[in-house]
Amino acid sequence: MSEEQRKVYESSPASAIMLNDSGHFRGNGSCLLHQSLDITPHDFPYLQPLFSDSYQEWLRESAGTQAMKKISWALLSHEGAWLTGAPELMEYFVESEVQKILRTLNSQKVAQFVGKGSFEGRAVCAVPLLTRVHGDVFAIWVGVSLNPMEAEQSLMLTETYALLYRACFYRKLDDIFAEDLDKVHSQAESEVHRRSILFQYVKRMHVQNNVDCVLVEAIDSVLALYPKAKVELFMSQDHESGHPLVRPLLIHHWQEEVYVRTFMEGSLTIHEHKDPDTTVEIGIPMGGKQGVYGVIHVEVDKSELPEMDLELLGMMADAAGNAFENAKLYEQSNLMIHELRMINELTQRLNKSLHLAEIFQFANQELLKILKADYCCILIYNEELGGLEVVSCNAEGLAKEIFEKDYGLGGLVYHSKEPMILSDYQQERPAESKLMESTQSSSMIATPLTVNGDVRGVVLLTHAKRHYFSYNSYRLLQALTSHVGLAIGNAFLHAEVRRMANRDMLTELYARHYLDEMIHECQKRDFCGSLIVVDIDEFKQVNDTFGHQRGDKILKQVSNIVKTTIRHSDIPARWGGEELAVYLPGLGVRQAMQVAERIRLRVAEETDPRVTVSCGISEWNWTNDKISVESLFYRADMALYEAKHGGRNRIMAEKTEIRSD
Repeated sequence: MSEEQRKVYESSPASAIMLNDSGHFRGNGSCLLHQSLDITPHDFPYLQPLFSDSYQEWLRESAGTQAMKKISWALLSHEGAWLTGAPELMEYFVESEVQKILRTLNSQKVAQFVGKGSFEGRAVCAVPLLTRVHGDVFAIWVGVSLNPMEAEQSLMLTETYALLYRACFYRKLDDIFAEDLDKVHSQAESEVHRRSILFQYVKRMHVQNNVDCVLVEAIDSVLALYPKAKVELFMSQDHESGHPLVRPLLIHHWQEEVYVRTFMEGSLTIHEHKDPDTTVEIGIPMGGKQGVYGVIHVEVDKSELPEMDLELLGMMADAAGNAFENAKLYEQSNLMIHELRMINELTQRLNKSLHLAEIFQFANQELLKILKADYCCILIYNEELGGLEVVSCNAEGLAKEIFEKDYGLGGLVYHSKEPMILSDYQQERPAESKLMESTQSSSMIATPLTVNGDVRGVVLLTHAKRHYFSYNSYRLLQALTSHVGLAIGNAFLHAEVRRMANRDMLTELYARHYLDEMIHECQKRDFCGSLIVVDIDEFKQVNDTFGHQRGDKILKQVSNIVKTTIRHSDIPARWGGEELAVYLPGLGVRQAMQVAERIRLRVAEETDPRVTVSCGISEWNWTNDKISVESLFYRADMALYEAKHGGRNRIMAEKTEIRSD
């Protein structure tokens, strides 16, 4: 192609798809040209289909002429290879005859001779077909007459029909060029329309920061392009949509579905059903930078598939995936801000109280409200009872219940120390659960309750609806529970400090000031009570004889006897020195004397070295005038004084005495 031709062609809209790497014109295996352009020898190998089509058109136009009856025609390539023509001539074009034709044509423009060998007795005429610009030989037109005496006439007819074939050839080329040029213009218009659609679509997607709006826009846009199609959007995200065409993508249930294969492979999938079903399924992945989030599933009739712009659908799906990703990030950032605000408020409210019961109750109420659950149950491991105790639960019949630490879902979470999310209890059922069954719940999220680095319990939330709790709920519960654990840890620490402040370090009995406070509280609610003061006889002599360490050991032994003899509701304390005191709520002096006697007998039998104790008892009841705590202590101390001076190892009440044998 000349430089002038290239400039003319490159200015044409068709040049974008018609110019090949060699600078020549091609289209569907043949070259393309215009009146001002021409082919070159580089294009000759691609002209075979066009030679055949042009020959058929030449045959139609020449049909019925006298020359067609007298002469057989053939078309050879510029190198002498058979291209097309009368079938009966193919056997005559052996290599020697072809070489003779080519030698003759090289010396003159036309070839004429009376055939010998293969063409014995025939007049053979050959005319070169030249390109219209450069005059390159691109084919050879051959006529073979049965009458060798008519060679001159055959040559004239061969030249004439060669020009007619050349005209058919170039007309065919011009038609192809015009068709391709029209196709280029159509494609250009289609591309402009496609870009306009895509631009408006991306523009609408760009302004969306709501996940549901992105999904609706994606579905509506595909339906607007192909209103006859059936469109569904299968989403793998943990996102519920109210749109009827948005469905969950359950991979493990439907491995062979088109939308599942599209999601797994991440590429467009087309599945044509076998006859008589004329439906075609198309899966288009909707992905962003982080991965594929869903699949646009389209079903159309097979007849409509060629007209569908699958590339445009792919670009629209990509735009939807990026918009979905951005909207999800925006939604998650807002959710994170909201969660941080809730965590901050929860922490502030939890830290206002140092009482465990209040913390458990408040945590229960807040978790129900924040996570919108039906039921909340908080279990704490009770070391004394050896099981998980329900410390707070809004389900009737479960409050204060004790479960074995390996029972049910709570025990499973407690032992595994891992959180759990359960979408369908009836279907999955990893363990039995009285909470799930009694409340008829289907969904559950649970997490271990960690206090000071140790798992001390479990928090469970349930809902009647299946697949109710999302991953965000699952994650939020863990964050909230960690703050509940901190509040419980603070309460435990406060309780421990208070316990230590109210305890005597040596004997592990309550301190005297705590006993004073508790007696005062009991007098507000009880109708009677008794106080026992216990004193170790001749304790100074024990210290002098065995030393103070042995004396401390004796004091601990007596204290343990006192603790294991009284009821759980009774209050033992160290009065001071070797004197102990026990307050018995709701018991009169007679029951108190029985308790004191059991203490006296056990001390005399179980201590090492053996010691004895003396006891003084006082009481009050609702019929008496108001008796102060100090008065109660004074009267018990006076009774003890009388027991000491009466011989020791005895019990003395205000008016009653029990002696030792």
